[in-house]
Amino acid sequence: MTEATRIIAIRHGETTWNVDSRIQGHLDIPLNATGRKQAERMAQALSDEPITAVYASDLARAWETAQYLGRARGLEVTPEQGLRERGFGDFEGKTFAEIEALLPEQSQRWRKRDPDFAPAGGESLQVLHQRVVAAAERLAAKHRGELIALVGHGGVMDVLYRAATRLDIQAPRTWALGNTAINRLLWSPQGFSLVGWADTQHLDEETLDDNRFAGEAASTANAA
Repeated sequence: MTEATRIIAIRHGETTWNVDSRIQGHLDIPLNATGRKQAERMAQALSDEPITAVYASDLARAWETAQYLGRARGLEVTPEQGLRERGFGDFEGKTFAEIEALLPEQSQRWRKRDPDFAPAGGESLQVLHQRVVAAAERLAAKHRGELIALVGHGGVMDVLYRAATRLDIQAPRTWALGNTAINRLLWSPQGFSLVGWADTQHLDEETLDDNRFAGEAASTANAA
């Protein structure tokens, strides 16, 4: 266990585009008022955890979320592009309904979780999975025996869950990807394992998770 790294993985706080079911991808959308409150509560909940390093996607919504945690622990946040959301190319800026209406064939492949499908100018699930796992493994290996925090996006959380549970990237998603939910994993040279998932006690009734999109968007990488 001295080789193991404990990981707290956190999705960013809420944005107005989350509320509107609008695809963000690599677009730089800031937190809304609710998202800032969620980030503050998450940081308070983790203020006593012995976190030694905080890494975050450099996109504003994740970067700002991570700053709350960094301040609570007295740590500088390190940017990590490997923790960025999936690039959605032509889908970015559109709602789920707009994509279905304007790009029905592409929408179908997206919803079916075709691992090789990439919207024009975007990334495939296969590429996203490889990028996120490689970044998380590299950071975990750098901090063996420590506890680190990784702050990212819904698609990033989805990849980490699948890596830890050995689920295929095409399997339907049945787990929550809540804004600022606290997710716990363990990494060793043998790979990732799941310790705890979707802890939102710090949010009380304010919990907002992507299950509200289940059924209409279960094939997405959460686009957030």
